[in-house]
Amino acid sequence: MKNIKRIAVISIIALLCVSVTVTKSAADDSAIARNLDIFNSLYKELNAFYVDTIDADKTIENAINYMLNDIDPYTEYIPAKGHDDFMVVATGEYGGIGSYIMARPEGGVFISEPYENSPAAKAGLRAGDQIMMIDSDTTATWSSSKVSEHLKGQPNTMLTLQVKRPYDPDSIKTLRIMREKIRVNPVPYYGVVRKILGYINLSTFNEHSAREVKNALLELKKDERVQAIVLDLRGNGGGLVESAVQLVGMFVPKGTQVLQTKGRLPQQVKTYKTTEEPIDTKMPLFVLIDGSSASAAEITAGALQDLDRAVIVGSRSYGKGLVQTTRPLPFDAMLKVTIAKYYIPSGRLIQEIDYSHRNADGTAQRIPDSLTTVFHTANGREVRDGGGITPDVKITYPEVNRLVYNVVRDNWAFDYATKFASEHSTIAPAGEFEITDEIYEEFKQFIDPNKFKYDKVCEQGLEDLRKIAEIEGYLNDSTKQAFDHLGQLLKHDLLTDLDKNKKEISKILESEIVKRYYYQRGEIIQTIAHDEALDRTYIIAVQPREYRKILTKKD
Repeated sequence: MKNIKRIAVISIIALLCVSVTVTKSAADDSAIARNLDIFNSLYKELNAFYVDTIDADKTIENAINYMLNDIDPYTEYIPAKGHDDFMVVATGEYGGIGSYIMARPEGGVFISEPYENSPAAKAGLRAGDQIMMIDSDTTATWSSSKVSEHLKGQPNTMLTLQVKRPYDPDSIKTLRIMREKIRVNPVPYYGVVRKILGYINLSTFNEHSAREVKNALLELKKDERVQAIVLDLRGNGGGLVESAVQLVGMFVPKGTQVLQTKGRLPQQVKTYKTTEEPIDTKMPLFVLIDGSSASAAEITAGALQDLDRAVIVGSRSYGKGLVQTTRPLPFDAMLKVTIAKYYIPSGRLIQEIDYSHRNADGTAQRIPDSLTTVFHTANGREVRDGGGITPDVKITYPEVNRLVYNVVRDNWAFDYATKFASEHSTIAPAGEFEITDEIYEEFKQFIDPNKFKYDKVCEQGLEDLRKIAEIEGYLNDSTKQAFDHLGQLLKHDLLTDLDKNKKEISKILESEIVKRYYYQRGEIIQTIAHDEALDRTYIIAVQPREYRKILTKKD
């Protein structure tokens, strides 16, 4: 059976390669024809003689995905049904009600966050509402993707939504909502923070990103308080390369090279340069990044670092140096395929994982730091390839422990915020709201110890060690006593652990609660009110000599 799957995979590789316009040798053409013939015959035999009926769409799609997963995570088959979702990412636009939704492990699809001023918000939908019916269809067994498909539709069309609202005496709500053209704003917040910093939060790189950043930048430059610009790309997974080039062009001279992409063949080399006059080339500029900053976000941060135009603050970025494009396939399907690697102005490639060389178990290899190469910025500063963008100013964040992770994963913070919002009509403004001792104690009582899924890593590790000691013959009376004593020391107590992690959990609760009243914009304001990366940025911004020192070659 494995051989059959392997033949199918090889055949589909050939099928996809037909749509790529490159020069093939006669041997390649022969292999393509041979494998297509094998695959065609194989599938006909399966369809004719297999004991059960074969779902053609599912079988072929599984074979395609199996093949593509062996190449890299970014080369994807997009069937016709996924075309609209793909376009939403690129354009930031769709017809619908304007809300994030989520499926929960215990069943059901819920509103997780309506967009501010969206049809969903205007109709009164709230985070925590469980979607029960859409028009006349019950959603009890639907997946989140199926619910999303039915919520979307042509603007100016009406839908009826029945939801179940927790912590509400009249829990069943029926709402009539008119769909609109929804445009997801890639700049959910900008403003003056820390008295002198013009802060811009950019969540994605779509068709509107450059324009929205430009508008924010021009507004901030009008404010006499602003002495430095901060571009926050933390959590930004990237998007359109052209959008990144346009953004960089706002801060560097026209005609500056931002990146170069290189494919397999010489004619696939493409150079991207800025095409418009900049908005500001002098004002101190800071870019915030973290491990989730990827692709176009890394192009932006890396180019501005290589050109010594910005100080990069945060933690090392994701490390995605691959470029994708789409190719049309029959029946409105698409292939999103990696066609090139990109190199930023210093000449470095920041791709961290080498998908072309894999370990014996099939996993891709990370490029070790010892094998990275030194490159130089415009001012001669040393930078390295092969592992994302390393910040000029590094922020070390504490590791998230299992308890905090479980509070988020199992929706304890989300559900408490739902309860809190049902009981409080207003709260303090975003950025000023705090989790008091009284609120935190209420949250602790809200958690049901019998339902809390505790990942008892220490206890399980100790039990594993006890079994090893027994197998190896070391488990005697004295070691048993030692294991028992250590077990008592490592035993979890939920309330005690919640107190130990009060600071981190309180931040999570603040964000969840503030979001119920002030949406995504308020959540950002709340989060950056106590932000170490912004604190460090401010300290450098008020010391021009320190800013210049960071961007100067170190001997």
